[in-house]
Amino acid sequence: MSNGYHQNMRELQRRFGTEALANVLAERNRRAVFSQEDRAFIASLGFFFLATSDADGKPDCSHKGGAPGYVAVTGPNSLSFPTLDGNGMYRSLGNILANAQVGLLFIDMVSPRRLRVNGRAELRFDDPRQAEIPGAEAMVHVSDVAIFTNCPRYIHLGDGV
Repeated sequence: MSNGYHQNMRELQRRFGTEALANVLAERNRRAVFSQEDRAFIASLGFFFLATSDADGKPDCSHKGGAPGYVAVTGPNSLSFPTLDGNGMYRSLGNILANAQVGLLFIDMVSPRRLRVNGRAELRFDDPRQAEIPGAEAMVHVSDVAIFTNCPRYIHLGDGV
């Protein structure tokens, strides 16, 4: 996978004339270590979107949220967040147990700004941070991350466009 792009992505980049742009974006915006700006951005938000898939690759995406600081960057290339009671289906967590690859999308609708974090998730029931978060059932740790900023161009700020 060159610059994080697989063959099918490359084919579409060539078709639409964006391969050079994609290379520049991968070079400038893709990283494996959280910057101070990334850390502050994640800490400022009270929600994100979590993409998971089951063992057969069937996708699922859900909204996760809590107070700002809900997600904590725990190391140069890792973060964690608590699991809170929800609707009792445990779709995301069940998928993590079946397929550890996840994607997180952090969005600030006001700035606007987006940050993507892809990595490998692990569900932990004995994390000390869990006791600090009211209602936390477990903690999800995401490591070996690929971090990249994402264009905010189509974040519409209530203008209906």
